[in-house]
Amino acid sequence: MVLIDTSAWLFALKKDFHPAIKKRIEELLLESDVAINGMIELELLGGARSEKEYNRLKNRLEALYYVEADRPLWYLASKFAFDLKRKGMSIPYPDIFIAASALKEGAVLIHADSHFDLIAEHTDLKVESLVSLITQG
Repeated sequence: MVLIDTSAWLFALKKDFHPAIKKRIEELLLESDVAINGMIELELLGGARSEKEYNRLKNRLEALYYVEADRPLWYLASKFAFDLKRKGMSIPYPDIFIAASALKEGAVLIHADSHFDLIAEHTDLKVESLVSLITQG
């Protein structure tokens, strides 16, 4: 199972998409169980430019496995935040929650956001980082 972060979705979905990231997301959708959580849905759907785009995207996202935000997940996320802060890292809480969701499900987190690479260095989070694709030339 993979959890695709908003950072990767955006590079695949926008009008002037990133070809390598779009291709990778399409591969994942065909060959893997893809998960989503409420935070990623909020970020994606909240950024829709029209009612039509919102509804089209909502229908596509509803086909994905949904990671429920139960109390143990919130505790896991808060422990991540606590531990990372003690190590001198200030990571946005939405990113911490998304990372905790991936860890809870045993999913690999696909992302284009360097915060997740930092989290992975200090936790058991497994990531596939697309950051190098967006920082090249």
